[in-house]
Amino acid sequence: MTRSERAWRVLGEVLDPEVPALSVCDLGIVREVIDHGQELEVVLTPTYSGCPATEAIERSVLSAIETEGLGPARATLRSAPAWTTDWISEEGRRKLRDYGIAPPGATLPEGGVPIRIVRRHADRVACPHCGSTQTERTSAFGSTACKALYRCLACREPFEYFKPL
Repeated sequence: MTRSERAWRVLGEVLDPEVPALSVCDLGIVREVIDHGQELEVVLTPTYSGCPATEAIERSVLSAIETEGLGPARATLRSAPAWTTDWISEEGRRKLRDYGIAPPGATLPEGGVPIRIVRRHADRVACPHCGSTQTERTSAFGSTACKALYRCLACREPFEYFKPL
């Protein structure tokens, strides 16, 4: 296994501080691992500009690389292209449901680009507990700015929805 492959394996265990059911790889935050010989470079794309977890994620990523003995390493923050919820892996979407958070639907049209000129009408949000789409939004913001609060009208359970970006 190459040093980059070992780094990807280790980074798959680094949990997101705001949604600790997902790794930073599940979320698609880790974009690249580049082996420069003397140093590893881990390219990260924050979920949104100003995300308060960015610094904690960077520290956790570099700490995991160092603990595994793969360093020295540096993190590079890349803001373009902007992160989109389409980068969440299928495994990450499953983990969100299991954690009780409804995963976002696709934001990109087939072959499209993540720029929206008009408001996109959201599909019905499926309850992560019972699967019903008879749900209603109770608040535009949940425990973090990237989530909204919903309630299922079928099973009556509240849940968070990871907003599509």
